[in-house]
Order: sequence, then structure tokens, then C-alpha cells
Amino acid sequence: MYSAKISASHIPVNEELRLEKLKEYEILDTPAEKSFDHFVQLAADIFEMQNAILGFFAEDGFFIKAAIGNPLDSNGNQHLFDLLKEADDADVIEIAQQFANISESPIPFIIAAGIKSADGVHLGALVVYGDDPHTTIPSQLSMLNRLAEMIADKLEVRKALRKTLKAQDDRLHVLIHDLKNPMTTISLQSELVGRIPNADDRTVSIAGKINHQSKRMVDHLNQILSSARKENGSFKPQKNKIDLRELLSKSIKDLQIITRDKRQFFNIRIDTPVEIFGDEVKLSELFYQLLHNASKFSHADSEILITHQITENLVTIAIKDHGVGLSADDLNLLFIKFSRLSSTPTNHENSNGLGLIVARMFTDMHKGKLWAESEGKGKGTTFFIALPIK
Repeated sequence: MYSAKISASHIPVNEELRLEKLKEYEILDTPAEKSFDHFVQLAADIFEMQNAILGFFAEDGFFIKAAIGNPLDSNGNQHLFDLLKEADDADVIEIAQQFANISESPIPFIIAAGIKSADGVHLGALVVYGDDPHTTIPSQLSMLNRLAEMIADKLEVRKALRKTLKAQDDRLHVLIHDLKNPMTTISLQSELVGRIPNADDRTVSIAGKINHQSKRMVDHLNQILSSARKENGSFKPQKNKIDLRELLSKSIKDLQIITRDKRQFFNIRIDTPVEIFGDEVKLSELFYQLLHNASKFSHADSEILITHQITENLVTIAIKDHGVGLSADDLNLLFIKFSRLSSTPTNHENSNGLGLIVARMFTDMHKGKLWAESEGKGKGTTFFIALPIK
């Protein structure tokens, strides 16, 4: 039996990965938002300073999302973010001296907390600075770091919400597309009824009304689908032959940075290619969400087992963890948006439940089935994804 064990390992961060992550959050070049202004004000208040900025690394240098006080000039900001980019691994850093070494306008006090994605990519920083030297205390550093973590959590929630809404729109548009077929049939059949020889006037009149209304309905549906294509491209699953084993391996590699601290490993016990016709992008997101969920609710040094079963035109993937498990009430609430479950992530990871909603929607779009089973709290959980092969 083929068995692939994939453990977490460090993946160096590069600019391409950083920019890819920032694009996922849709934060670059966006208008000011009051919530981010509040974060900046709180950061300044912690150190009793007048100046603070929240910035993100961008392709052309940096992007300032929020700022208060006296802003730095463009050269000053560039020097600042060059220093911050070099300090990827630091949580909170004081860089007044380094800044003075490369800038013509030194600043006596500069302290920054890095903004990191859930998988450890350095996205930007929350920075406080001032013209007066200042001695920091541990509680101030801790509070600044927590503000940075809150900003990162806010970005994660925004991304999850947008993914959920996009998946929900896609599923709705697929249903609308499927509705067109019977409506078109009704239109054609009613037209034929109106042409039946010797049909009485009442029959012809009713058939004409049915034909007129069904055509209007088809036109409305076409307008909705046309708008959806212009906004999001094709919403229908782009079905091609894909290997689910390869998709699972790719999703696991994408999770390596997240799982490295917990020293977990994924055991893929699938000895042959598992090929189906499906949308690679949507199915990749589906498996990523389920594997990420298994990691969050599993303990350190644990195994997450992945197996499969094929019956006729159906393949079922099982993702089994040995984590915190689910109660009967949890299982009933599992796929309801924003529902509060009794189980919590083992390392206090962020969990809003939207990832499972996205997974369920993409499963539905492939006319599959997604469900979970658990023997109870502390006894682990198994997620099953059943997908048609063709």
C-alpha cells in the first residue's frame, strides 16, 4: 500500500509569495477605513506618541493604509519599510538607530509590530514614532503586538467573508443556469401547443401567455448570468480530468508553514491516482479548507490520515484527525454560518467557521456531498467528501 507522509517544514518567504498573500486580502490601494484608523490611534496612545502608521508591503515599495500625526516623506517611508522588510522574523522591533544610519532625517523613537498572515508571511507593520526618546516597558510591547495580531485577524475574517460570498454567488449562478433548461423547454412546448391544429381560442391564448412569460424569465436569467460573467468570469465549474491525490498533496504543501509549529504530519494512504472530472481551482480550495480545519483542531505531533473509497461513479475522500472531536450538537451546527461550536482550536488559531461553508458550497457545485462524523469530544473527527467521477 502506497503511503505518503508529509510533515511541516519551513518554506522561505519571497516577494512573489508576499504579494500573492496581500492580493488575497485585497488591502493594497484601498480607501481609508475607520476601523484601521482606530488601530493606529490605539498604537500611538500606548506609547503616548503623536505619530503612528499602518502600512503594507507593495510591489512598488509600500502602501499606507492608516496614519495619524506628522507623516514621513516618501523617502522616509521607503527607508522605514526597507528596514521592516529585513526584520521578517521579529514581532516587535525598535529601529530608531538603524533608521538614523540610512536616513537624512533621524527620528529618536521608532517601534514597530509586524503584521503576519495566518501562515507566517510578513505583510506589513504597525509603526509608532516620535521626536522624543522613550523607554518602553514589556506591557507596551505586548499591547502593540496584540494590536498587530488583531489587525491580522481582521484581514483573515475579511478574506473568509469574501470567499464565502463569492462561493455563494457562484452556487446561486449555477442554480440559475440549471433553471434555464426547464424554462426554455416550457417556452418551446407552449409555442408548439399554440400551433396545434384545431386548437380552440382559449388553449391558444393560455399557451401564448405561458410562452411569453417563460421567454421573459429566460431573458432575466440570461441577464443575471451575463452580469456574473462580466464581474467574476465563468462561475460554472470548469470540469477537466484531475487527480485528487495530486490536489491533496498540493494543499498539504500550501499548509506546511501553518502546521510546522504543531509538528503535525498528513498521511495520504492513496495508492493509485484518483481521477475525476472537476474544477481544479474550486476543489483545491475545498481540500485546503478541510485540511486546514483538521490541522487547527488536532494536537501537536499528531497524524491526519487521508484515505479514499470508490463505488461505481462515486469517489469518497476521508480526512481523519485525532483531535478535539465534535459533540452531537456540534455536528448539527457544523455547516451553519457563524455558529458557535463547543470545540476550539488546539493552538488558539482563528476560527470563524466560514471555511467549512466555502467547502460545502464547492462540494454542492460539483453535485457531491460533504459531511462529518465523530464519536464525541476528544475522539477526533472524520470529514467525508463524496464526488461523482464524471
